[in-house]
Amino acid sequence: MTGSFVSSLLPGLDVSSLPEREERELNLIGVDGLEIPVRVLRRVVAVGHKIQTVIAVRDQRERLKTEAKLQLLAFSDPLTGLANRTRFFDLLAVHTASRRERDQGGAVLMLNLDRFKAVNDALGHAAGDIVLRMVADRLQSTLRADDVLARLGGDEFAILQINAEEANAAAALAARIVKIVAANPFLLDGQPLHLGASIGIAIAPDDGDDPAELMHNADLALHAAKADGRGTVHRYDVSLDAKMRERRAIETGLRRALNERQLELHYQPLADATSGRIRSVEALVRWNHPDRGLVLPFDFIGIAEETGLIVPLGNWVLNTACAEAATWPDEIGVAVNLSPAQFRERSLVPLVVAALHSAGLSPERLELEITESVLLSEEDGTLETLNELRALGVHVSIDDFGTGYSSLSYLRKFPFDRIKIDQSFVRQLPYDAESAAIVRAIITMAKCLGMSTTVEGVETAEQFDFSVAAGCDTIQGYIISRPLDRAGLATLFATMRNAPHPLVIA
Repeated sequence: MTGSFVSSLLPGLDVSSLPEREERELNLIGVDGLEIPVRVLRRVVAVGHKIQTVIAVRDQRERLKTEAKLQLLAFSDPLTGLANRTRFFDLLAVHTASRRERDQGGAVLMLNLDRFKAVNDALGHAAGDIVLRMVADRLQSTLRADDVLARLGGDEFAILQINAEEANAAAALAARIVKIVAANPFLLDGQPLHLGASIGIAIAPDDGDDPAELMHNADLALHAAKADGRGTVHRYDVSLDAKMRERRAIETGLRRALNERQLELHYQPLADATSGRIRSVEALVRWNHPDRGLVLPFDFIGIAEETGLIVPLGNWVLNTACAEAATWPDEIGVAVNLSPAQFRERSLVPLVVAALHSAGLSPERLELEITESVLLSEEDGTLETLNELRALGVHVSIDDFGTGYSSLSYLRKFPFDRIKIDQSFVRQLPYDAESAAIVRAIITMAKCLGMSTTVEGVETAEQFDFSVAAGCDTIQGYIISRPLDRAGLATLFATMRNAPHPLVIA
């Protein structure tokens, strides 16, 4: 391409004034009068004995379109079209800088949906994605034009509230969000889905003065809100840092406990309601912490579930319970709780087989307890797993019945041997008419379906007498026995061998 030709193509461009190699981006005017972005590349090269100027003109329209798409993908959530975490952080940084200059307020709100996981597991990820888009639309409707809404991932959203001069402004926005999420169900194919929202708030500059600190502190406040219960709002305070350090210490210590044999099992007996004899025991994990002493499950099971440690922990409990049960009298069975995460593992059935084989324990002496939340996910896969377990000869029970997402269809579809009636219905027995009616109804229903029943949390003689009169099969609770360590359990078995009469321990 000659210099004169280029000069005519790009008026005003003095080719002779260019260096030997150069690139420039220019706009050409097309025949339709619209600008066309181009890149002009010029290079002086030797061709034979002559020096030639080679110039290329590249149309940049497709490249710029592609770059715009990539930038959109890099900074947007593909599901909802909202800003993603990276974009939110950048906008928060810009706002923080301008806020300092103008001495303006601002707040970061972190939001998690209540009950979304159950919906996602029950209806599938495609349905969950539709619900998340509905949620995004509702959240957007609560904001002002200059506020920023982002989806950080999963069911977690973040909001940058611009010019929130007072804590009341952020609290008022949080209250509106809680109300708008929970007030009306989300309709999916005509099915109403009830969700809620938990929210953590951090307000600048009091709760942090840089983007990372504000997001971190809002997230700490969100964890506190979730711990307080569903549909709650919590503002950051400095005590949350200590709580988070405590959680991290528990997580680190629990990982060490799994490797250093700091865990042990205690066992709570179940007594036959008719004879009073101990027929089985439930395995309950305890943590012998080197500094804290005996740590109860309430203090670490939730953290184990959040961090994924619940799976190796549950597998340890299963193997240990089977090994220890093999040393007991043959008529005593052992019950082991399975977490939802553990139940979803594809390797569950082989793990059970391996635990039984390694311990030399008869499958009929093992009972696996699952909660109702397990039944919400992958119904076909759940049914297949339950049938495989029962085909081994293992018993399967549904624990804490009546407290989760109870459905009579579960009892018709899934093969259970036992229903364990949650202690929340037992506390008011026999004086609360509603609790009494529920317990009687569950026991009657179970009998009709060929399932046995256990009443949990029985502590008083009145509760014991009511449960027996209602026709339950086994009783569990402090009136029978508190959880026993291995030595205490060995003493119990020795007493049973020598007892001439049926045994119930008070």
